[in-house]
Amino acid sequence: MNAPFDQLSTWLKEHRITEVECVISDLTGIARGKIAPTAKFLHERGMRLPESVLLQTVTGDYVDDDIYYSLLDAADIDMVCRPDPTAVYQIPWAIEPTAIVIHDTFDKHGNPIELSPRNVLKKVLKLYADKGWQPIVAPEMEFYLTQRCEDPDLPLQVPLGRSGRAESGRQSFSIDAANEFDPLFEDVYDWCELQGLDLDTLIHEDGPAQMEINFRHGDALDLADQITVFKRTMREAALKHNVTATFMAKPITDEPGSAMHLHQSVIDIATGKPIFANEDGQMSELFLHHIGGLQKYIPKLLPMFAPNVNSFRRFLPDTSAPVNVEWGEENRTAGLRVPTSSPEAMRVENRLPGADANPYLAIAASLLCGYIGMVERIEPSAPVQGRAYERRNLRLPITIEDALQHMEDCEVVQQYLGQQFVQGYVAVKRAEHENFKRVISSWEREFLLLSV
Repeated sequence: MNAPFDQLSTWLKEHRITEVECVISDLTGIARGKIAPTAKFLHERGMRLPESVLLQTVTGDYVDDDIYYSLLDAADIDMVCRPDPTAVYQIPWAIEPTAIVIHDTFDKHGNPIELSPRNVLKKVLKLYADKGWQPIVAPEMEFYLTQRCEDPDLPLQVPLGRSGRAESGRQSFSIDAANEFDPLFEDVYDWCELQGLDLDTLIHEDGPAQMEINFRHGDALDLADQITVFKRTMREAALKHNVTATFMAKPITDEPGSAMHLHQSVIDIATGKPIFANEDGQMSELFLHHIGGLQKYIPKLLPMFAPNVNSFRRFLPDTSAPVNVEWGEENRTAGLRVPTSSPEAMRVENRLPGADANPYLAIAASLLCGYIGMVERIEPSAPVQGRAYERRNLRLPITIEDALQHMEDCEVVQQYLGQQFVQGYVAVKRAEHENFKRVISSWEREFLLLSV
């Protein structure tokens, strides 16, 4: 580690960084860690954090004690967090020169922490590497801009653009509608360029002030890191311009949800050539098996694509969201789309993940499904022709509770991801759902208060 760390030390000094945000991702995707003066960071070469932060829910609560103490040491021991010198990003909005350094987590014996989302992705990538394969991914991130609102009981409102007016109606792919927020996105692109994030195109999506930013295809772990940094960058840029950016899966009633579409392909490490197309340009057997694996195992891993109760509000027909695990060529009504491309760019787009998913876990789950399909030679169903919304697949769980049960009961998932991770992840999501069920909604007050 010395040579890479020395390079990191040199980079921090060259950029005159005075503070370092030492971070890891929890199961939700929240950055947790410590802020240290650069001198202290360079001296300690990492940090320690309680392993319990990986069993913390989005509300700040913890799982039940019986689960907690069956997965963690009763003494609430620290895990060792070591910086990844390749995962370093400047923070353009900070007052003092500051950098984010993403860390990996280990126990005191040097073993990777099984509950860590970044370690889960690295575990899946090793499966590919052991076969001589390297997956390539290209994420697409959708999100909404909204007016700032301090009261969570109030519906979100469309923000005012440069014209002083809010959007009305659907503005899919509208250049003028996107230009309404030019000053904000100029900052976003400037900041992301400074951070080395591989942004590609900006698109105005279906919903009012709903945007999509695409990333260039590349290494899965690097892009998961980039998405983690980008989401925070987008929120900070929005706040600077007095609006809010949200990656909730379904933030606004009767408007489309926000997805994290994942384009994925695989290359042969030895030759550098893609393995999803034959020499004649047709789909290879490995590609079809990859799709077969996605079809079979996405229903078992759905909580890693749709992690919250709100996530499932997105899965509705006729809302540009998938309701099945069917596949089709150039078909956006199917959960799995094969875009028209050259043989070298043959890929599948997994349209199931929501923008609210932890990028490490969503990418890991998507790649794992395809990997199992390839090694088990799982045959896909016939491709869908035409409209696929009517094919609401009963194998796809329709509630977070049902989805968690599917994940918990799947021995294959536990075999690949580890029993501790599966048990811990399911427990965290169940604790969050129990918290949700304690809250009485405005719908219940409006329709049941005086009617039942």
